[in-house]
Amino acid sequence: MRTDPFRELDRMAQQLMGPGTWSRPSAMAMDAYREGNEYVVAFDLPGVSAEAIDIDVERNMLTVKAERRPVAKADTVQMELSERPLGVFSRQLVLADTLDTERIKADYDAGVLTLRIPIAERAKPRKITIGVDSARNVGGESSHKEISG
Repeated sequence: MRTDPFRELDRMAQQLMGPGTWSRPSAMAMDAYREGNEYVVAFDLPGVSAEAIDIDVERNMLTVKAERRPVAKADTVQMELSERPLGVFSRQLVLADTLDTERIKADYDAGVLTLRIPIAERAKPRKITIGVDSARNVGGESSHKEISG
């Protein structure tokens, strides 16, 4: 079995810092991107049960917390290698005012938590029509344009 010195450094740093706790959680990996009329945020949470994930939105602050607990082992099991981090993981995101935080959808599949956050209707581009007041344009008066939305 070959060793990777960078993986060993990561493992040692994780051991020194210890597992994340509710007061001092570890960070979780994520991707964020726009897809059509919604923002998508995907968090990697392998080995975490859906019941151990907590999602909160307060004003425009999104908080995701998850806990990976140790697997119960029999007394006869002797651990040879343990690299999978345990404890609490958390991530906070400030959401733009243009997102509709009332309609966030959350799905959890194959260890990936995916949040879909729609763009608010008021933030979507819209066409402004220009109306012409035909009553004022009678008799050769200059045309008057009004902007209505």
